[in-house]
Amino acid sequence: MTRSHSPAPSSTYRLQLSKDTTFDDAVGLVPYLDALGVSALYASPLLESGAGSNHGYDVVDPTRVSAERGGEEGRKALVAAVREHGMAFVLDIVPNHVGVDIPQANPWWWDVLAHGRASEHAATFDIDWDAGPILLPVLDADEEKALSELALSDDRTQLRYYERAFPVAPGTGDAGTAQEVHERQHYRLVSWKRGAAELTYRRFFDVSTLAALRVELPEIFEKTHREILRWVDAGEVDGLRIDHPDGLSDPGAYMRRLRAAIGPDRWLLVEKILGVGEELPASWPVNGTSGYEALREIGGVFVDPDGAGVLTQLAAEHTGRKESAHAAEHSARREVADTILAAEVRRIAALVPVPEAAPSTEEEPGAAADRVRTAVAELLCGYPVYRSYLPEGREALETAVAVARTHRPDLADVLVAIRDAMLADPTGLLATRVQQTSGMVMAKGVEDTAFYRWNRFVALNEVGGDPSRFGVPPQEFHRAMAAREASWPATMTTLSTHDAKRSEDVRARLAVIAEIPGEWARLMRRWAAAHPLPDRSLELLAWQNLVGAWPIPAERMSGYLTKAAKEAKLVTSHVDPVPEVDEAIAAWPAEVLADGELVAEIEELVSRIAGPGWSNSLGQKLLQIAGPGVPDVYQGTELFEYSLVDPDNRRPVDWEARRELLARLDDGWLPDVDADGAAKLLVTASALRLRRYRPEVFTGYRPLPAEGPAARHAVAFARSASLVAVATRLPVGLAERGGWGDTVLPLPEGTTDWHDVITDTPVDGATPKLADVLGRYPVALLVRPA
Repeated sequence: MTRSHSPAPSSTYRLQLSKDTTFDDAVGLVPYLDALGVSALYASPLLESGAGSNHGYDVVDPTRVSAERGGEEGRKALVAAVREHGMAFVLDIVPNHVGVDIPQANPWWWDVLAHGRASEHAATFDIDWDAGPILLPVLDADEEKALSELALSDDRTQLRYYERAFPVAPGTGDAGTAQEVHERQHYRLVSWKRGAAELTYRRFFDVSTLAALRVELPEIFEKTHREILRWVDAGEVDGLRIDHPDGLSDPGAYMRRLRAAIGPDRWLLVEKILGVGEELPASWPVNGTSGYEALREIGGVFVDPDGAGVLTQLAAEHTGRKESAHAAEHSARREVADTILAAEVRRIAALVPVPEAAPSTEEEPGAAADRVRTAVAELLCGYPVYRSYLPEGREALETAVAVARTHRPDLADVLVAIRDAMLADPTGLLATRVQQTSGMVMAKGVEDTAFYRWNRFVALNEVGGDPSRFGVPPQEFHRAMAAREASWPATMTTLSTHDAKRSEDVRARLAVIAEIPGEWARLMRRWAAAHPLPDRSLELLAWQNLVGAWPIPAERMSGYLTKAAKEAKLVTSHVDPVPEVDEAIAAWPAEVLADGELVAEIEELVSRIAGPGWSNSLGQKLLQIAGPGVPDVYQGTELFEYSLVDPDNRRPVDWEARRELLARLDDGWLPDVDADGAAKLLVTASALRLRRYRPEVFTGYRPLPAEGPAARHAVAFARSASLVAVATRLPVGLAERGGWGDTVLPLPEGTTDWHDVITDTPVDGATPKLADVLGRYPVALLVRPA
């Protein structure tokens, strides 16, 4: 095992930098983050990206820092401010792809379009040169009409399609119409609808404006990482988070090359979504993941498993069908493999060795090729995890073959041929393409399709989640936490990210529904009857999210629902929009909010579940920060923050309100648990500060079971012998049974000199009553004096 065990920061704070939150703005935030107790600033990508990008994942020039965000001078000022406050600097980087939406903005892509295979950057991109000119799916649906609208620039060096410009290859633009010049280029402009099935370059998922890079080539790795490594060599970067490693041809080799480049003492994380029970490959020299598995475990322990039956029945009755999560996921994966990712399937199928058994002579011409394409699609849909990493992880491939054969036994010969070819050459092109694409099919089919269709309980429909598992039992939670401390103590943990389907506080409030499933079912049925949507499963999604994010303006809810419906692809989609359906969905939130009687019912429900939801929020925040791993706080979530999927979760943050509340807390104020969120800020700051200034107590892990009549409502653990974290779970049930009663929490043996750092009060005795420990807040963080 070559994993680095170098010191990691005690915590991180994720900032989304853009033209609206620049390096200069971040400099102004550093003192606040320092006061909060944060150990490291964790920045979104900083390289030059598409104009107006609010995320930075569409890098257009890896050789320079983003001008919109503040340029090199601003970056250096930010690093200096971070260093002045004794903090580390962690950077998110994007090795898999670059943005090509505006070709002129990307000098490498522009050169490839201008010179084709002769370009010095031709090997930079993963282009199928043998398939003919590069297809650029940028035209309107009516391709013939769009081509008639092409124009040449005055100097005939560019082709223009409205505001878009494309280079004219040297010597090809001297004569002829724009259409004739277009036919001489190394590329062809085609309808956007042709990208899904005919694209000739690898992309990020189904996003044709993000072209994949061949960083497996040493010279491409060097030129795409040169600027970032310059910052590392200058001591300006302490850690890297690697975006989307599953898109790379050989993630393990990439990690080893990167580790060699940055040295053993830098923190190195991968944005890797692990299935339940899946481990990172042992050969990767990394410190861990960006924490989605922790999100599932920590959030899940606050979900009442007893709510599963009623909510499962509600979903079946409301949609008119009984369907398992796994069936919904497989169906969605097949759909994306056959449609939006058809180009990738076609490219793989061309690499498959034809089985020796010839197809029946009765088959139509092309039937053999269709069988291969179908077998490839089925194989991609059978993976139990995002991808395998041959020769490691052969079990995932074998499972995929077995699942595919179950669905299509008639394709067994092709499936076995594909498997055998992959195993015979595990680093070959076929194995590489299958593994890269299986992750794409999983992400687009599950996260971005099934998670918007299968809506039994959407608090579980989260990146890295498994909606088929209704919550996480405390025993499973403790096993996962102990395993993290033993094997990956420097991995990141998270509760909210820029990619999350909904924020941690929305999920925490929705968890309360699992405690009152009968009441929720009655209300939702009545509301849905009064204000139907074009799809019944969308209704399940809409009402849960409306309550989870309440109060939410109609405009925000409309944007969310429109995106959700198009991702679900049941009654409308991005590729085949249905205008009347889109209009009805977009208008729905305003119609609901105009119904005064219904709004009053929503507000009455939210007023009753808000308190238990706040309890869940505080609990999961404390368990994350106090638990094993390195906790990350996503921007703004130190207060209650009710956001839905991007771009909703990238809205501006009210930093001044947070500064003012933190100052009041430091003056000794103990706030109530209410909507302003100061109690969450208190829990966050108390735990982060303790982690930063007493790291020695955050070692080891053991469950700490409560004893007494309400023991199941407590989840607690000890770190070292000097720290205990305890949180309330299932707060509605706890209130219904009359509170903690005589339930006690036996503390680690030894001294009874404990102190709750959240309330700044002593805790007496070796077995204090939870009614006393949790008298002020639903959480406590107990520590012994140094």
